[in-house]
Amino acid sequence: MPELPEVETIKNQLSPFLPFKIDESHFSKLTSRMVKKKDFDLTGKTITKIRRHGKWLIFELAPTGFILSHLGMSGRWQTSHEALHDKHGHIELIDHSKKKNGFLTYVDPRRFGHFYALSDEHFHEKEKTLGPDVSSPDFDENIIAESFFKSPHKTLKPFLLDQKAFPGVGNYMASEICARAGILPTRLTGDVTAEEIHKIKSAIDIVVSGAVKTSGTTFSGGYRDANGEKGLGVQHLVVFHQQICQMCKKTPVTKITLGGRGTFFCSHCQK
Repeated sequence: MPELPEVETIKNQLSPFLPFKIDESHFSKLTSRMVKKKDFDLTGKTITKIRRHGKWLIFELAPTGFILSHLGMSGRWQTSHEALHDKHGHIELIDHSKKKNGFLTYVDPRRFGHFYALSDEHFHEKEKTLGPDVSSPDFDENIIAESFFKSPHKTLKPFLLDQKAFPGVGNYMASEICARAGILPTRLTGDVTAEEIHKIKSAIDIVVSGAVKTSGTTFSGGYRDANGEKGLGVQHLVVFHQQICQMCKKTPVTKITLGGRGTFFCSHCQK
């Protein structure tokens, strides 16, 4: 967490407040492990556009440069009319011209997020390492099939978490994708059929769109959006953190650990 739907929600909520001229920028003393590269001082730059790739937020800056922000396990960007004074607020950007939402603060209790302020050249080098986003029109069944062909001995659910192969997919999404595709998470990628690949692609689209429509998914004490509100995506979950499968409405959900992550499935609906 946050995963693709949560990052997309934050992007959508921040975009209406652009352009955002950075008149002041403040970094807490605890950002040393979060700030991976800083090619320039942010003061004087203007955020003109925000887009998302996988779990990354990309802030396009004028006259040049980019901010690349990964929210880690607990990060978010939050707008406010005045300083948040949040003890977990580690990066604060201020636009003095705005009477509303003139403060943009990066909040991250666990501090696992990554932050880059990159020149155009360094950003484009970084961008080349990012695979096709799973919500992009370019991400199709052929890409899934190719990734399975290249890595036929991978266990399905942990492989869905590989950000080079499935940018944007996180732990709860991977369990839900397997469930909605009707495939056990323990299957090997090399054993997945063409018909099942079609089902996986359809399941990705369903899981992404459902969670985005409800502003992401919040579990106990977890993610908040750019307004500080919880996401309501839990209402769409069919196996993850469920007692009874919400597809067949009768089978107790099984929980196991795969690749060190909690994994949920229905022994009746998934084969």
